[in-house]
Amino acid sequence: MNTRQATQQLASFYESLSPDSVSRLGELYDPQASFKDPFNEVKGLAEIERIFRHMYVALEQPHFVVITQVVDGEQAFLTWDFRFRFKRFDTVTWQTVRGASHVQFNPQGRVTMHRDYWDVAEELYEKLPVLGGLMRWLKSRALQP
Repeated sequence: MNTRQATQQLASFYESLSPDSVSRLGELYDPQASFKDPFNEVKGLAEIERIFRHMYVALEQPHFVVITQVVDGEQAFLTWDFRFRFKRFDTVTWQTVRGASHVQFNPQGRVTMHRDYWDVAEELYEKLPVLGGLMRWLKSRALQP
């Protein structure tokens, strides 16, 4: 499988991700793959699966929409919107986190490295009750001359 095909397969997988399909990550990831996002840094398929299983415990109806795919050699860069609702804050409002993933593939087309990039302050903390007000105030203060 070439990198473009592997990237498309990965994007399709994430767009259809569900609690039941998390166990299929092994079809796309090398057993020793690494994963890093603003909250986690792990190595190994079991740990990556744990992160995605927890996502369904902590959030309501989380899902990804892949916007862009850029492929170069054995790596790819995907931009995405992650949509969800908070469970803990009794909100019916959909939240969107905009981010990107850098992934590297082995010759078999499996992910060996996955790193997510997104702004935790803007995309998450500013949307939380109480903490959001503080984050917006800090941001406005930082922008003042």
